[in-house]
Formats: sequence, structure tokens, C-alpha cells
Amino acid sequence: MAHDHAEHGHSHGHGVGHVHGSTDMKRVLIATCLTAGFMVAEALGGWLTGSLALVADAGHMLADAIALGLAWYAFHLAGRPATGRLTYGFGRVKTLVAYTNGIAIFVIALWIVYEAWGRLMAPAPVLGGPMLVVAVAGLLVNIASFFVLHGGDRESLNMRGAILHVLGDLLGSAAAIAAAIIILATGWTPIDPILSVLVSLLILTTAWSLMREAAHVLLEGVPASLDRDLIAKDLEGAVKGVREVHHMHVWSLDGTSNMATLHACLTDGVDAHVAVSAIKKRLAVKHGIEHATVEPEFGQCADSHDEHDHHHDHDHTHDAPRDRRHYH
Repeated sequence: MAHDHAEHGHSHGHGVGHVHGSTDMKRVLIATCLTAGFMVAEALGGWLTGSLALVADAGHMLADAIALGLAWYAFHLAGRPATGRLTYGFGRVKTLVAYTNGIAIFVIALWIVYEAWGRLMAPAPVLGGPMLVVAVAGLLVNIASFFVLHGGDRESLNMRGAILHVLGDLLGSAAAIAAAIIILATGWTPIDPILSVLVSLLILTTAWSLMREAAHVLLEGVPASLDRDLIAKDLEGAVKGVREVHHMHVWSLDGTSNMATLHACLTDGVDAHVAVSAIKKRLAVKHGIEHATVEPEFGQCADSHDEHDHHHDHDHTHDAPRDRRHYH
């Protein structure tokens, strides 16, 4: 099996990823400090004013401070080198944290809905003036955190998870401001739990999207920007001496670094080293897959007949479960 990489492309991608990771780690740390610092003030403000919207936003900020801290730690782990036991390193920790963040958001949002229902059944008095002051201050803090994070790598699931948490806080502060203004103008306190529920529903939909994408990475699904079958067909047509590509797996390590393994059936007389190098270069330049392992073959595949039969049928890939079973 050939293990050499497309060195130039791989090193370039690693360098860019390292720069992004270092910058993103600092951004997440700043956002963590801002969020944790104001969370206590908002919780006290919600308790003193009787506002569920402020308490809900403080709850978001508490969970978000923890989640942002975990996101920072994930970036820290990702910078560690690979080991004999963890040969890919810690890069996927960021994706795992993103998935966990999505679950945390679900739990918080459901708790807010539960509390809001209780408030609607038994309305409580709310001090609109102090509530408005605290909510405005919270909005400013959340806007600052959002812009700090927004300048980072938005292709990173970990960064997107961090941004999602802060965006949820920002929406919560905006809802609290709207509720405070309505309470001051009309005295209608049910608007407080109603807006809290609306914000929770918005956050739930975004959290579901984040969790789905993170789960796709953890399940080693083909990245959305790539098509495994078209890539195999391209290699067969573009690389001289490649007769067939099968046993092809395409996945992402962390949502940004794409990888592939494949068997390449070569025509007789072709230099295997030259063919493998050409395949790796094509994958890196044309498809953004900078780390690939290619097994060159002449004649019959080295794997058993039952496993490699119908490896790669371009005309039936989408409706043949047996074919899909051999790919990621």
C-alpha cells in the first residue's frame, strides 16, 4: 500500500489550519471571559426584577460560558501532536465539543419553555425599568463577543458552535429588551415568557443544524462539498494509467481537513509510484483532499471477491445498498 502524501498541499493546508486554530483559540477565550463576567450580573438582575427573559438569558450565558471554555480547551487539545494511540491527534475533539454544545442548547431551551409555561399559567410581577437596563448591558456584551468570534474561521464546526451560543445570548438580550419596553409601556407581563419561548424555538432549529453536521463528521460521512462517485470518475478519466477506482472512502477529520482512501486498478506496464503521485496531486489540487492513502493494484483486487464485487458502479451507486456499504 502506498503511504506517501501530496506533501506540498498537505503542509500548506496544515499551516493555514494552524494559524486559524491559534487565532480562533484567542477569540474563544475573549468571548468566554466576556460571557462569564456578565452572566452573574444578568442572573442577579433577573432575580431582582422577576424577569424570566433575563433569567433565561443568564441561563444561556452560564451554559455558554462553560461551552465556550470547552471550545477553547478543544482548540488547545487539537494543537497537540498525534500519539501512538491517537494517530490522528486530537483534531476531532472540536467536532465532539460542537455536538455536545448542540445538546446543551437543546436542554436549556426546553427548560426555558417549561419555565415560561409556568409563568403564563401564573403571571408574576416584573420590574420593567431595571430589566431594561440590564438587558441593554447584556446586549452590548453579547454583540462584542459575537464580533470577536465572527472574525474567526467559520468553516470550523467548533467556532460555529461557539458563535451559535453567543448568538443565542444576543437574541435573548434583544428579547429581554423588547419585553421590558412592552411591560413599561403597557404593563402586560406575559410578554416576558412569550418572547423567551420564541427565542428558544429559534435556538433549537439552529442547534439541530449544528448537531446534524457534527454527527455527519463523527460518522465519517462524505463532506457536503464533495461527491465521492464524481471524484472516482474524475480520477479514472484524468489520471493516465488508472483503469478503475474502487473501495473509495472520503471523509473529514474535523469538518475542514478532508481525507480519502482508495484502491486504484492500474493498466499493465504503468509505473505505480508515478500513478499514485498523480492521483494524490489530483485529489489535493482539484478536490481539496490533502491527505490520501492509495493502494495500487494490477489485475484482481487483493481483497476477497465478495467484498470487492461491484465496488464502484457509477450508474447504480445511488440505488444499490450493497455498493454504498463499502464507502464512507
